Amino acid sequence: MTDLLALLFPGVTLEGIAILVVATFLGGLVRGFTGFGFAMVFMPLASLVLGPVAALGLIWVIDLPFALPLAARSAKRAEWGEVVPLLVAATLTLPLGIALLTWLDRETMRWLLALLVLAAVALMASGWRYHGKPGIPLSLGVGAASGLCNGLASIGGMPLAVFWLGAQRNDRHKTRANLQTYFGLSTVVSGTILALKGIITLASALMALPLFTVYGAGLWLGTHAFGMASEQAFRRIAYLTIFLSALVSLPLWDGLIGR
Repeated sequence: MTDLLALLFPGVTLEGIAILVVATFLGGLVRGFTGFGFAMVFMPLASLVLGPVAALGLIWVIDLPFALPLAARSAKRAEWGEVVPLLVAATLTLPLGIALLTWLDRETMRWLLALLVLAAVALMASGWRYHGKPGIPLSLGVGAASGLCNGLASIGGMPLAVFWLGAQRNDRHKTRANLQTYFGLSTVVSGTILALKGIITLASALMALPLFTVYGAGLWLGTHAFGMASEQAFRRIAYLTIFLSALVSLPLWDGLIGR
């Protein structure tokens, strides 16, 4: 068993593997429940173990087999007039985010990632809402921010969550459908770019193999919980889980726990 783990997770300790398993399950739970949030939970924790670049490749491989079917099921509910401009703008800024990822040092990336997630959760939980239908300039701006965050730390869902959860006219069903449709389409685009940049590797594919089942279990539980939750509970649970994951990952605690 130890030899198999060493093959699948080269250079990763048992504690590190446990962190990856927990991060994958919690991320799948949030993703199934809300339609977003896998990377916002997974990346801060996985970056502790693998570093931001390797974690970025791993998250793409884990999510791929699930993102496309989820997008296909959600496409009929999605508002394509919002999804398409967001995707176009995000595609253009994704390479810039990847360039920043490879340029910044590991600890700076961890601080930036955690603080961005915490700021987004604070904004969403504040109760801020905007009224009316967003125009093309706003959609393009949010899409550009999404592409940048996606390349930087695979948290492209963060600006989108603020954008769609902040829309007064959107209920949880519409928000979830938009997010899942967008992620399915963006997975194809981002995967192509990440592969060309050498970020998706054989090592990330091997690590993903035992994590597929863990992620699938989290998605299944989250999807079923979504059907039982109220609108208020939907938002609160999503915010709390993402907040705690980002808080735990802060480099601030490294000295206290010997990380």
